Amino acid sequence: KIGYPIWWGLAPRIIETFLESYDFSGKTIIPFCTSGGSGIGRSDKELHKNVSDDVIWEKGVQINRADEKTIRKQLGSVSGL
Repeated sequence: KIGYPIWWGLAPRIIETFLESYDFSGKTIIPFCTSGGSGIGRSDKELHKNVSDDVIWEKGVQINRADEKTIRKQLGSVSGL
């Protein structure tokens, strides 16, 4: 799981730097974001360029103004929640 705020439809650069700095080969990444107004935009697709091709990407989800129950429901398919 990679969480970040949306800035003009994109993840902050620090998230890209984080992904570039570690080896996620063979791992599954599930992006989730928060935003005061815009949707997830192209942010989750843009992050793909920062990791190797063998990373498995799950569809990103946006979580706004949600309580814990809603967040757990939205991310329920993620193991460990």
